[in-house]
Amino acid sequence: MANQTSNSTIFDEIKSIRKKGVKYHGEGNYEDALFYFQKAVTQIKSIAESSDSRRQLEYSIYLAMAQSYRQKYQLIEANEYSGKAEKLAEKLEEVKISYCFDIQGDCKRLQGDFMGALRDYNKSLQIKLKSLGSEHLDVSESYHNIGLVYHNQGKHDEALKEYNKSLRIKLKILKNNDPSIAVLYNSIGQVYANQGKYDGALSMYNKSLKIKLTQLGDNHPSIADTYNNIGLVYYHQGKYDDALSMYNKSLKIKLTQLGDNHPSIADTYNNIGLVYHRQGKYDDALSMYNKSLKIKLTQLGDNHPSIADTYNNIANVYDNQGKYDDALSMYNKSLKIKLTQLGDNHPSIATTYNNIGRVYKDQGKYDDALSMYNKSLKIKLTQLGDNHPSIADTYCNIASVYDDQGKYDDALSMYNKSLKINLTQLGDNHPSIAYIYHNIASVYHHQGKYDDALSMYNKSLKIKLTQLGDNHPSIADTYHNIGCVYDDQGKYDDALSMYNKSLKIKLTQLGDNHPSIADTYNNIGLVYHHQGKYDDALSMYNKSLKMELTQLGDNHPSIANTYNNIGRVYKDQGKYDDALSMYNKSLKINLTQLGDNHPSIANTYNNIGRVYNRQGKYDDALSMYNKSLKITQTQLGDNHPSIANTYNNIGRVYNRQGKYDDALSMYNKSLKIKLTQLGDNHPSIAITYNNMGRVYDDQGKHDDAVSMYNKSLKIRQTQLGDNHPSITTTYNNIASVYSDQGNAEQESDETEKLNASCAPGIRFEVSVDSNETVEIEMDEPDSSAKKYNSKIAKDIGTEWKTLAREFGMDQRDIQKIIAENNGSVDDQCAQMLSMYASRKGRSYTKRALVEALFKSGLRSVAEDHRMCKVILH
Repeated sequence: MANQTSNSTIFDEIKSIRKKGVKYHGEGNYEDALFYFQKAVTQIKSIAESSDSRRQLEYSIYLAMAQSYRQKYQLIEANEYSGKAEKLAEKLEEVKISYCFDIQGDCKRLQGDFMGALRDYNKSLQIKLKSLGSEHLDVSESYHNIGLVYHNQGKHDEALKEYNKSLRIKLKILKNNDPSIAVLYNSIGQVYANQGKYDGALSMYNKSLKIKLTQLGDNHPSIADTYNNIGLVYYHQGKYDDALSMYNKSLKIKLTQLGDNHPSIADTYNNIGLVYHRQGKYDDALSMYNKSLKIKLTQLGDNHPSIADTYNNIANVYDNQGKYDDALSMYNKSLKIKLTQLGDNHPSIATTYNNIGRVYKDQGKYDDALSMYNKSLKIKLTQLGDNHPSIADTYCNIASVYDDQGKYDDALSMYNKSLKINLTQLGDNHPSIAYIYHNIASVYHHQGKYDDALSMYNKSLKIKLTQLGDNHPSIADTYHNIGCVYDDQGKYDDALSMYNKSLKIKLTQLGDNHPSIADTYNNIGLVYHHQGKYDDALSMYNKSLKMELTQLGDNHPSIANTYNNIGRVYKDQGKYDDALSMYNKSLKINLTQLGDNHPSIANTYNNIGRVYNRQGKYDDALSMYNKSLKITQTQLGDNHPSIANTYNNIGRVYNRQGKYDDALSMYNKSLKIKLTQLGDNHPSIAITYNNMGRVYDDQGKHDDAVSMYNKSLKIRQTQLGDNHPSITTTYNNIASVYSDQGNAEQESDETEKLNASCAPGIRFEVSVDSNETVEIEMDEPDSSAKKYNSKIAKDIGTEWKTLAREFGMDQRDIQKIIAENNGSVDDQCAQMLSMYASRKGRSYTKRALVEALFKSGLRSVAEDHRMCKVILH
């Protein structure tokens, strides 16, 4: 009897100790919970008898330990103790085995073994159905667990089916306001959110919130979780202030109820950081992520997967700041933890490979990026099956690399694979579908298929307006890109309209200083530049630059891009030293941030080469072009369109040097690439035909010149319409050839077409470089320019040599003029103009002179003497 009393006392003590562990578990203090559970295990081993009562108590302690280890993400230990509980359950009621299968299913689900999780959950369900019947609350929990797996697999319809089975049972057994029903509404809301059904998600979350407020009061941690979920919907909707309001409501409750250091508070800091990141407030985002990290390291140890997630978020900020080495360091810290905790094949590891791939892509390391994306894809295909939306995301990422590499057909193939999955899994109107249409449009844009690009952007826009409302930042992005297409089409008013629509949304949603706003200012600057509104362009670029320096620091690649754009304006203004200064500032940043071989560096070498070409420093220009060529061939392969552009630039140097065969060789190399990569009708091909026509004209091969100009004309009319400024340029070129031939009738015909294309205001496009144009207006463009010679000679000054080279005069002509007019720059310029006028005869028109002045960086001379005016849209 005394022994029974002693055992009864020990049992009571053990139950009391277990109760303390359960209390700490409920508070999220799993370390202390495990301390008490372990203490209870030690005590229970002192009981010699082997009774059902002892087995029942020991089972409950092992099961509780497994649950605490699962919460700590110590999944090996969770499986170990659920296994111990299972062995005891085999000698008790069969239904107790089902709860062990539930924990084992949880562990597999968290490890990304979704098929294994489904097996365990279904084994649990079958036991419960057999032991408890179909209308039991524990059966409802099994349906919920199975729904969670389907949700993780991206099988949203199957997930909703299981959640609704669970909900039906609970509504039948419990009151409508039971907190466990609120949990199900939350789960259903998460599926709707992932489907992009944000109104449906908010409806579910608010139903959940109503129950919790009624049943649990205003300050229960579970209410904080619902505020968190509502905040996440607002985040996806681009309603960042509303999201922050919800996250802060959540945070206030958690700080009151759970103290400063609970892992759940770390999660909220993480979510606030995500909003700041999206708003471009990078320092604030990092502050939040680091607050989150500090708590997690204290509470969860160095190797918890949740810490890996925070490292991932910090890395995302570094990537956007252009701090690529820091980003890779963080991603690799994240990866190390995940590989240790989750094994080689968890979907979360695939996500990290994806992120590392994105950094490599930003660095121009395309082979490394593809390697990472393919490692990610392999895991996802194994773990998630062929049709998970996450696989569609990876196809998109691979496509983006192909797009950057100029492999447009491969890019479209990948985007279409992604589109097929998402249409099947998410339906026609999910924001992810809009995102893919957006990317396909970008490829069409790069291919010069402007109508197809606009069609895709508008399909994307339609979905976004329906799903996200009028003011989502993603809609601003689409307006922005439509503006880019209009700019390339020469529809400058339409481009500015789109950029301003984009800007209005961004200013409202993101505030005055978001880097994305700087991008829009940059693009507005590009339009002004194309219009020849150089002061307005510089104003926009400097607004962009000021914002970028504030938000991104001195060395971000975006700042290098803005310096590049400012340099291009200075080049077209003939301020060559200022242009070179800007290009070199750009180059310094990119060399530091991107290494020696990034395509952006090749682009800057190209720009520097153009300045040297303008200055008549042909050897220096060729040196720069060849440095550019070496990088692009290494990084992008032999057939990228940017390589074709460099061949084009080299051809222009050879043409100016009078090396006509070499020039044609380069233009043909350029043409071959463009025809292969861009098809027969890209506007860039028209530029190459135009350049070839100029060589033939300079060689006196007039029929070949006309043939090339007509090929150029045909493409431009097809792609850009009859009213694009480049059409008038081409008519003028053809008329100039007929004039050189003395073919007055054909010249008259082409001049008539020219004037028709310029009507009603006699406007046309002036090419200021191989890829840059300005729209101008003038009276009597085909009148003789001789009357201007004496007026402009003194204003051209020392730049007369640049103008002479633009006229096609060689070094011998220049030396002869200098020798005959020793010391007088004005006389040298006057003789050069007279010599050229004599050579060209009737072809020395007002328009021809203006074009040459613009191409030589002497626009101000033409404008000061009112020879033309730049059209200000």
